[in-house]
Amino acid sequence: MTSAAMDFSQAKAERRNFQRVRVKIYGRFMLEDRSEHPCQVLDMSPGNVLLRADRIGQPGEKVIAYIDHIGRIEGVVTRTQADGFAMTIVASDRKKDKLAAQLTWLANKHELDLPEDRRHERIAPRNPISVIQLADGRQYQCRIIDLSLSGAAIEIDVKPALGTQVILGTMRGQVVRHFEDGVAVEFAVIQRPESLEAEFSVGRDL
Repeated sequence: MTSAAMDFSQAKAERRNFQRVRVKIYGRFMLEDRSEHPCQVLDMSPGNVLLRADRIGQPGEKVIAYIDHIGRIEGVVTRTQADGFAMTIVASDRKKDKLAAQLTWLANKHELDLPEDRRHERIAPRNPISVIQLADGRQYQCRIIDLSLSGAAIEIDVKPALGTQVILGTMRGQVVRHFEDGVAVEFAVIQRPESLEAEFSVGRDL
């Protein structure tokens, strides 16, 4: 049995082991022929995901996807439908635990009818050094990798839990994603361009 066939068999066995969460987030995925395509997540669990896409992978085909708020996931196509396909998620138990925490936050966000994530152009600020403050008053210096009107990716030594309320500079928000060197913060409200310019892009004493 080939590795892909083994993965596909495992995917079928695991397909219903996790509760699915209905979410509306976007991303892109790469098929085995290395072609990349946009997609929308319709529902997801730590073990599988249903994607809406114009290009559909074949059952048993390996897929690498990059999903907003979630990051990189790998898996195998388990079934197809007219407007997309379902895939298993091949990951360690630790990775699946992290996915569960991320999905819990996303599910709560949708349940509370919070504004949908808005896709804004990300820029690297001329003044990348800032400070992030937690709700208990602790402060940490951080470096802004990039930011947009709706949030920022920051490099920081600590990783507050997903959903933690923070203040980046003077912008209130919450942690929505972890990555290797830091966290992503979604602002509580969409910022005005001039506010970001004043906060992060002009010189100041540090």
